[in-house]
Amino acid sequence: MNQPKRAVFFDRDGVLNEARVKDGKPYPPDTLADFVIFADAPEVCTSLRDAGFLLVVVTNQPDIGRGTQAEEVVDAMHEELNKSLHLDAIYICPHSDEHACDCRKPKPGMIYMASEEHGINIAGSYLVGDRWRDVTCGNGAGCKTVFIDYGYDERLRDAPNATVRNLAEARDWILSEANL
Repeated sequence: MNQPKRAVFFDRDGVLNEARVKDGKPYPPDTLADFVIFADAPEVCTSLRDAGFLLVVVTNQPDIGRGTQAEEVVDAMHEELNKSLHLDAIYICPHSDEHACDCRKPKPGMIYMASEEHGINIAGSYLVGDRWRDVTCGNGAGCKTVFIDYGYDERLRDAPNATVRNLAEARDWILSEANL
């Protein structure tokens, strides 16, 4: 029988690519031209993959469901992510809170789906995010959480396992915590 795999689950906007910050809150880029992957993201992802982690994006994209963002634009952004970061999977929740779905963070549905589809050991995995929804999602699923604190105008509802300033620090904490 195959050994369960470990993964690093990433939120997308503000973690792997730049978010637009308006009035202290982060928002996704509007267009593919505005979609800028952080310069250190390829190296960070390579080092985590080399350490044996699957790389999985779990992202809320409610603008699709609201009709204010075309699914094709989001798909093009994810093609860019895959080309640069060589991800194992990307899971999207296109719903807003009103839909009360199981996949929208803070609910852990996307993590559970990825775990089932890829044989992931959630307890041996990590979630890296920059918002309270990410931390609550990861904690609820049972993985360790790393919060990138950009000082947004919102409060965490749960404590992360680690708080860092950027993606490279998140990687360093994960590798140290996992004894790799």
